[in-house]
Amino acid sequence: MTTKTISNTKALLKDPTLVKTGSYINGEWHQSDVTFDVINPYDQSLLVSVSEVSKDNDMSLVNSAIGAAKKAQAEWQSKTAYERYDLMMAWFDLMQKHKDDLAIIMTLEQGKPLKESLGEVEYGASYVRWFAEEGKRIYGDTIPALAPNQTITVIKQPVGVVAAITPWNFPNSMLARKIAPAIAAGNTIVARPTELTPLSALVLAELAERAGVPKGVINIVVGSNAKEIGEVLTTHDDVDKFSFTGSTNVGKQLMKQCASTVKKVSFELGGNAPFIVFDDADIDAAVEGAIKAKFRNAGQTCVCVNRILVHSAVHDEFVEKFIEQTKLLDVGNGLDDVDIGPLIHKQAADSVRELVASAIEQGATQSYGQILSDTMQSPIVLTNVNNEMEIAQNEIFGPVAAIQKFETEKQAVQLANDTPFGLASYFYSQNISRVERVSRALKYGIVGVNEGLISNAAAPFGGVKQSGFGREGSLYGLDDYLNIKYICTTY
Repeated sequence: MTTKTISNTKALLKDPTLVKTGSYINGEWHQSDVTFDVINPYDQSLLVSVSEVSKDNDMSLVNSAIGAAKKAQAEWQSKTAYERYDLMMAWFDLMQKHKDDLAIIMTLEQGKPLKESLGEVEYGASYVRWFAEEGKRIYGDTIPALAPNQTITVIKQPVGVVAAITPWNFPNSMLARKIAPAIAAGNTIVARPTELTPLSALVLAELAERAGVPKGVINIVVGSNAKEIGEVLTTHDDVDKFSFTGSTNVGKQLMKQCASTVKKVSFELGGNAPFIVFDDADIDAAVEGAIKAKFRNAGQTCVCVNRILVHSAVHDEFVEKFIEQTKLLDVGNGLDDVDIGPLIHKQAADSVRELVASAIEQGATQSYGQILSDTMQSPIVLTNVNNEMEIAQNEIFGPVAAIQKFETEKQAVQLANDTPFGLASYFYSQNISRVERVSRALKYGIVGVNEGLISNAAAPFGGVKQSGFGREGSLYGLDDYLNIKYICTTY
């Protein structure tokens, strides 16, 4: 890391001390002589070099983080929900105060347009505020007993030490929505963000420290050896709960590892979201919703539209209007006023282009867009797509809209459900009976009806089938960080 590089990165910030370059363990920042580089995906420039949490696969610091979390947990649990609320709201306030800097840091390391980064910072903070409040409403029950001298009560208690792994596409909000419910419920946490976007995670730890969150409650370990760190977090005896957001294949492996100690787990994995446009839909609204749900974060979200299914009667009208709106999207540096930034790295961009080439070979038509180079990719619209094509069966994770035709409601639902995944789905219809039928028939954890943006801290986020299990956000998300205890008392 050169002084010039880190100076250039910090020069864009109001508070340059927010840039941290090492793991945060037990209230201390750790530095080492072994580092990995954080690269700006737009121009491949070096932002900063960050200290590895381990050297030569020595996991002692990761183990120390788990030990610190275990030691801090009892005292953190003993605090009242109101005391935890005060600390979490102080953390929330600092996120709001520094939101511009947090957004710049995110755009530099992740690439998304600055306006989207600002939206994500607000979204991540909303989880902290929501769970700060919801932590005061962890209620139990009293159950009628079988005998007059007996009481049956049910209480909820924190699981203990939580470990979490988060992805690069939403480096602020994905972490916030795991940390917030964990600590609101009285747990402590050790989190490992991806090495592609560690700075957004480390700044959250810095702000938590400034807010007065006790040492050991939040620990962030950063390193490029994902497999080794993940193995420690999933197999350590002192980790009581594991939460993961990422690909299905990696999730399956981590799930196997968690089985060795029978941890409580939650997994938010891959998706293959359908977007259905029925013949009775408001086409202009459907186009607007599809643009938002397809091209946000350059198509790199787990709930992004993957397959656009359009009734044949309105297909041509939808495609024409969709392409008109797609042409208005600007592609470029996320720090500029653009709509689509770079993909996270060249390998990701190449994978998207391979899916496009495969679709065209299989008979799809490239109705709009062109292949660019390196990490930059403009929107592409493919028509004449069918559900057997590779692009329809794989998560695209890029700004490519693949459009199919259908004839009947039954066929649309069958096509939508023809996937092993079940995270998010969308459809547009003005027929209230159809809305009810299709909402129930879609085998997905989330259904957006006449809406393309579905995320909300108060709503349960999660999938079914190979998209995982457990929920994040909402009161249901809090339950994933609690154990239920039944107490039978005879007197």
